[in-house]
Amino acid sequence: MLIMTVIVKDFYNLKTNNMTKKILLIEGDGIGPEVVGQTKKIIDFFSQNTDKKFETENALLGGIAYDKAGTPFPAETLELAKKSDAILLGAVGGLKWESLEYKYRPERGLLGIRKELELFANLRPAKVFNSLADSSTLKYDVVAGLDIIIVRELTGDLYFGEPRGVTTLSDGSKQGLNTMTYNSKEVERIARVSFDLARARGKKLCSVDKANVLECTEMWREVVTEIGAKEYPDVALSHMYVDNASMQLVRNPKQFDVMLTGNMFGDILSDTASMLTGSLGMLPSASLGAKKSDGSQAALYEPVHGSAPDIAGKNIANPIATILSLAMMFKYSFGYSSEADAIEGAIENVLAKGIRTADIARPDEVKVSCSQMGDAILQEIKTLLSK
Repeated sequence: MLIMTVIVKDFYNLKTNNMTKKILLIEGDGIGPEVVGQTKKIIDFFSQNTDKKFETENALLGGIAYDKAGTPFPAETLELAKKSDAILLGAVGGLKWESLEYKYRPERGLLGIRKELELFANLRPAKVFNSLADSSTLKYDVVAGLDIIIVRELTGDLYFGEPRGVTTLSDGSKQGLNTMTYNSKEVERIARVSFDLARARGKKLCSVDKANVLECTEMWREVVTEIGAKEYPDVALSHMYVDNASMQLVRNPKQFDVMLTGNMFGDILSDTASMLTGSLGMLPSASLGAKKSDGSQAALYEPVHGSAPDIAGKNIANPIATILSLAMMFKYSFGYSSEADAIEGAIENVLAKGIRTADIARPDEVKVSCSQMGDAILQEIKTLLSK
């Protein structure tokens, strides 16, 4: 019995010849360095104390990249990204760069890396931890137990469609133009990602569009319906207009399981879903490319929150969304499900103890710093793995 106890207690000190995974860390702007820094402590712990080995490297993207390299998306960053097994990104953007010419703005770096790596599938979970159900602005019974995921197509739509731009007309007035465009192959591949995810979860998929007024999304609906009927008859498919979907997310979010939508609508709906959880600081995301013949897949993981320049450098940001993004990386890119579960379980336990950063704390609760939250989660991971 004593020997068995020692073996269990030494679980996270075991050493094996597990293949080392290369993670590219992109801290970015604002609170990015702070939240990525806390997440790296967890990466280092697993690498140093378990059979899961990681090698990390840093790269520039966004405003900090413009300041140091004259471009928001340096060529070196793209090369490092292509050589990595997965990317962890903090955040990009900030007021100090908003006056720059459009092509130099931080967000162009984020859009650029998504486009270059063909990261077409954006997975945005919205899960309410039991101890935070009363942190949402919605009623407790509306959000308690919520666990949905929004799948957003990421490389098409208004963000990348051509023609685009601002022109001056003959009468001196200005005209802004953006093009919403998808082809059927783009819709097919994001639909299959969504159907596969729904099949592995609750076998229920809601596709969101505006087919009553936009021909582009009318085609979207037709393609999704065809894919569902031919390839996924076991998954219950429904359709909803985006304006109704945004209302239903607030009225009765638990009616959904997996939601599929395009780039523009997904951007808006996922932020709406974020408030169901009480804070943007709780929401991770994954952006995935197509699987290659060798089984590899480009993947970028990032918190949904922005760079929050108003609190940058104050050590008060919430690192949970970034740490949960690491858990998604472990699960989707590396197949390390038990390690992902340990991270999520540690966060659940920390929150159950009443440990809160400022964004999720009630007025009468003690607030901890970003680094204190990171330390608390890491300690709970150690505790869980030692049992």
